[in-house]
Amino acid sequence: MTDRQNSLSSLDTFPKLLLDHGVNRPQRIALREKDLGIWLTWSWSEVVDHVRSLACGLASFGFERGDKVAIVGDNRPDLYMAMMAIQSLGGVPVPVYQDSVADEMQFVLEHAEVKFAIVENQEQADKVLSVLDRCPALVSVIYSDPRGMRHYRQSDLFAYTEVQARGHQFDKDNPDYFMDEIAKGKGADVGIILYTSGTTGKPKGVMLSYDNVIITCRNANARERFRETDDVIAYLPMAWVGDHAISYGQALCAGYSVSCPESSDTVMIDLRELGPTSFFAPPRIFENILTNVMVRMEDASWIKRQIFAYFMDVAKRAGTKLLEGRQVAMSDHLLYRIGQILVYGPLRDALGFSNIRIAYTGGEAIGPELFEFYRSIGVNLKQLYGQTEATVYVTIQPDGEVNAETVGTPAPDCEIKIDEDTKEVLYRSPGVFVGYYKNEEATRETKTEDGWVHTGDAGYIDDIGHVRIIDRAKDVGKLNDGTMFAPKFLENKLKFHPNIREAVTFGDEKDFVTAFINIDLESMGNWAERNNLNYGSYVDLANRDEIYAIIQSNIEESNRSLAADPSLAGSQIKRFLILHKLLDADDGELTRTGKIRRKIVFERYDDLIQALYSDKDIIPIEARVTFENGKEGVIKADLKIREAEVYSSVQKAG
Repeated sequence: MTDRQNSLSSLDTFPKLLLDHGVNRPQRIALREKDLGIWLTWSWSEVVDHVRSLACGLASFGFERGDKVAIVGDNRPDLYMAMMAIQSLGGVPVPVYQDSVADEMQFVLEHAEVKFAIVENQEQADKVLSVLDRCPALVSVIYSDPRGMRHYRQSDLFAYTEVQARGHQFDKDNPDYFMDEIAKGKGADVGIILYTSGTTGKPKGVMLSYDNVIITCRNANARERFRETDDVIAYLPMAWVGDHAISYGQALCAGYSVSCPESSDTVMIDLRELGPTSFFAPPRIFENILTNVMVRMEDASWIKRQIFAYFMDVAKRAGTKLLEGRQVAMSDHLLYRIGQILVYGPLRDALGFSNIRIAYTGGEAIGPELFEFYRSIGVNLKQLYGQTEATVYVTIQPDGEVNAETVGTPAPDCEIKIDEDTKEVLYRSPGVFVGYYKNEEATRETKTEDGWVHTGDAGYIDDIGHVRIIDRAKDVGKLNDGTMFAPKFLENKLKFHPNIREAVTFGDEKDFVTAFINIDLESMGNWAERNNLNYGSYVDLANRDEIYAIIQSNIEESNRSLAADPSLAGSQIKRFLILHKLLDADDGELTRTGKIRRKIVFERYDDLIQALYSDKDIIPIEARVTFENGKEGVIKADLKIREAEVYSSVQKAG
């Protein structure tokens, strides 16, 4: 065995893992992409060749070890292979959220000292080129999709294929270069920088080493039994740590296939065509899927609605128990088998879940009813809890111990403890990040000298070792009567209702809790159409008395649930309004991962918050907004403030 082969045998970096797949499973499919309705495939050996030519092309442009390279675009094989090429040369990929506006993108490019940017298409190229003069380290922009780029003449702009062509020549002239550069890499090297969503300020660049990602992904693969025969669909942002772990790290560790949809609009169609074995989605996507199912059932014939309702009742009684291997009555077992033929099987097939072995959700709490629905029809949906700083995995729900109210037990090799005073969750694991790029102070604030990481989340460990998350520790407050106020917990409870897209609650140092509501336009729009309720816009629909009545009933249902929890019964929502616009990341009100930027919302809508705590029931507003077509306009409306019933505290039975 040569020295080079010895150095590769440790497989402690992703380029080394890639070469191993090229040798041991050269013809297995590594990547797919749907383009113009046709699925294109790359085998592992083809990926190696593709990566080699791009890496050598970058070398011909003067690429050096340690260089940072921005990756911007939707999930595309070219961009995943670009990450492999960058890492092959000892560089560091820096994925950027593809829906970032130019100024948000500029911050990351400048802060990370990005030297090259590899972008998907004209849209992303335009954004990068527009901030080029504010990014002194950035010397070249490389685009993958040539559509619309024909007349661009910038000297620092290059086609992906042109870089590869130069790479072929460079490789001929330097045949040992590619393998030698890969051999230099080691597990302790920083393999990627992923920027946080910036909920409370500017995003921070989380440096993850190869050891962080590879050890964590191997542990996750072992616990969840991922093999080279698995198949996942990559549709969540490449800049998000979850995609990096599932669509990149775990795929390269296990050798399974990753498929990229044609576009964000075709994900559900492509999901049905592919039938992957695993699927990850935030609760909102699972909610949207269920909403679409229920809307379609409303339009179905009477007999189909009756069959669906009957067998869903059977599923509620028996489905989850059967999924977990528990005993059920013989009659329910037989009925469930019939339901499998008539309802559950066809439904899973229509959703693209026919081959799903494991489905995950995380990021926010998921409603118990929603959770139960998927598990009852045979989808093994589980929750996990994680952070970018942990390389995702802090907890995972074990099979047979799945509970909608917990986020599971510690991931392999992960330790968890609860701060006795603040109730903050802390963890220590092989996935703990190296540090924040160019921010030692923030690193020291987040990670202790002995490796414990402050999550910022308040929670506790229950009697059977499962972690329960309450809220962000810094956001937990108290009402004036001393009742605990946990805004995120309350907001998630409200968002369990498919009619509510977003919610923001207020109550810290107040006499009672109030809320802003964003309605779900698809769900409420479908209801309006079925009930012959005409409307012209979001603000028009949101301000209708009929919609207020539905949202009020949803809030009161949540209040009844809160009344059963003595510690939270006093934080029921008393007054609410439906906001005149959707909270939007482009307006700075949400992060790119959909989290509320509370400080901005509090400042921007202070007059509405004050009105909720006044005796007013109508408040006139005039606001400038950006519509979906990009045009700006002024909204004038009289927002209504409504009271919701609050209920006496009741002790849970048993």
